Amino acid sequence: MEEEKTTIAQEENEIKLPENAYRELKEGEEYKPILLSDKKYPELNAWTIFWGILMAVIFSAATAYSGLRFGQVFEAAIPIAIIAVGISTIAKRKSPLSENVLIQSIGASSGVIVAGAIFTLPAIYIIKETNPVAGAEIQVNFFQIFMSSLLGGFLGILFLIPFRKYFVSDMHGKYPFPEATATTEIIVSGAKGGNQAKLLLISGLIGGLYDFLMTTFHFWADTITTRMTGWGEQLAMNHKFVFKMSAESILLGTGYLIGLKYAAVICAGSALSWWVLTPLLGHYGMIEVDGVATAMSTLDPDLIFSGYVRYIGIGGIAMAGILGVIKSAGVIKKSIGVAVKAGKSAGEKSEVVRTQRDLSMKIILFGFLAVIVMMVLFFFLGGMQMNLKQVLIALLVVFLFAFLFTTVAATAIATVGTNPVSGMTMMTLILSSFILASVGLSGATGIITALVVGGIVCSALSMAGGFITDLKVGYWIGTSPYKQQAFKFVGTFVSALTVGAVIMLLSKTYGYTGENALVAPQANAMAAIIEPMMYGGSTPWILYIVGAVLAILLDVIGVPALAFALGMFIPLQLNLPLLVGGFLAWLVKTRSTDEAINKKRAEKGTLLASGLLAGGAIMGVLSAILKYAGVEPTFMADYIGSPMYNILAIVMFVGLCCYLVIHATRTEEKLNNQ
Repeated sequence: MEEEKTTIAQEENEIKLPENAYRELKEGEEYKPILLSDKKYPELNAWTIFWGILMAVIFSAATAYSGLRFGQVFEAAIPIAIIAVGISTIAKRKSPLSENVLIQSIGASSGVIVAGAIFTLPAIYIIKETNPVAGAEIQVNFFQIFMSSLLGGFLGILFLIPFRKYFVSDMHGKYPFPEATATTEIIVSGAKGGNQAKLLLISGLIGGLYDFLMTTFHFWADTITTRMTGWGEQLAMNHKFVFKMSAESILLGTGYLIGLKYAAVICAGSALSWWVLTPLLGHYGMIEVDGVATAMSTLDPDLIFSGYVRYIGIGGIAMAGILGVIKSAGVIKKSIGVAVKAGKSAGEKSEVVRTQRDLSMKIILFGFLAVIVMMVLFFFLGGMQMNLKQVLIALLVVFLFAFLFTTVAATAIATVGTNPVSGMTMMTLILSSFILASVGLSGATGIITALVVGGIVCSALSMAGGFITDLKVGYWIGTSPYKQQAFKFVGTFVSALTVGAVIMLLSKTYGYTGENALVAPQANAMAAIIEPMMYGGSTPWILYIVGAVLAILLDVIGVPALAFALGMFIPLQLNLPLLVGGFLAWLVKTRSTDEAINKKRAEKGTLLASGLLAGGAIMGVLSAILKYAGVEPTFMADYIGSPMYNILAIVMFVGLCCYLVIHATRTEEKLNNQ
């Protein structure tokens, strides 16, 4: 036994991906993964299950906080892979390669479940807050949020399993799999050891402590703005022009990870909203107040943005999502063919090697049956007041759209690394609302039912896109896919529990209206679409149409329409730090004339930024818990708002930027020897 463990350890210390890992295979050529298919390796054990579940809890909370608070959902797969590598190095695990794939696969359920949940389900709270009539009728509970995420996640796993062989094996080298490539490289390079965990831990502590002292104890201002000064306040009220930027570490880290190009597009949308449209409306706009025409010059620029300009962003977000689905029409057609082919081949019995073995079709069919039973019980007992006909139609809508769009999501992730899940969910929500309204669901019941249906489908699509990444990582390295598939259900269950709790906590603590409210751009877009369908009333269609037309024009000229529209909708202060982070990433990656040094600096910067992001997000959840419990320091009341309070915010933010740049560029010849 000891000899076998030693052999495995020796194999992993000498590992590297085969030469044909990223290219198409020649006729008759076979891809042989790092871990040999005829050998058994430690995969599922107490170590991988414990760390996988812990990662699922931590990153579910962190990504839910980031997505709702700032409108930015970060992919958890890469940070989890980095942490898995670090802890296996510290613990001196004998076979870290196979174990780290399983930790990453279980833990990465967090990001996809979060994306599925926060894009739709917070819309229930938004409508409850903004519509007095609906607010009195709508009752939302933890069970609804938890079950929507759980059932959607389970559906995404079950629908994707029959497609695994097609995406990861049959199409080997034809899809680039950008996120899976990065994750695989981290796990493979980390199997030889390194101090990545130390870097991540230190930056996480710095980011977490920085944000905690700022947002909970108010040691310095959390927003840097021209309105700190008298002339800046006059500029805002007289000319409707304001500059403001959040000083939070989580946003700086997020901007670094998404890069300068994407951050610049987002900020271009913000610049149009805040520095062009808001001043224009402030100077020339008119509104009707109690039947009297009133100039918008009397309004605060924040009110002009929140009451008018942001609806253009919502129209742009909706159209950008629809354009993404239209572009995927060919993929949908091909996906149906793949499903038919997978169904035919599933019944063929043959001896398959460990690295190609999926869960059996019997287990998959039993899983579908179990999900159907749970969904029927949920629709009847989940507080949605549905009759049998409505339950059956809702069930049909969920399965139809989940099936149609599952492989679209997987193909999008495999091709470009991004999932057009919000657009596909928006189409599902619109169509399902019409269908459900036609069978008698309207008002509060119709809103909750439509959003729950949308939440299930959104979670399924998000899971399908994220899970194909995990399976491709396992394919390249040589783990057992059936083990990844089985324990993905565990990660999904834990993530759904965590996300449900965080959504309820943040919704009750911060809310979605007023000062310091949650942003939740996709959920706001969903709420804006569904509320008029179920309650009637006025809708700012002209502003939506302007946004939709703008999205089409942007798409025509090659500008990412969704990123630009998100920038138009998300408040300015949450977007500008992304641009700063993106600029720092560009600076770190391009300072040297030696590409090898630039690459090492980029890798180290990614670690540091991931730490800032994760640390800031985790401490943000802790701050929300303390605020919800009524624990808010008041001993610095006189200091808050003072000149020193504002100046210190600038000094601390510049210091955080310097830390990121200086430590990322302090790179030796070998990253592991730093």
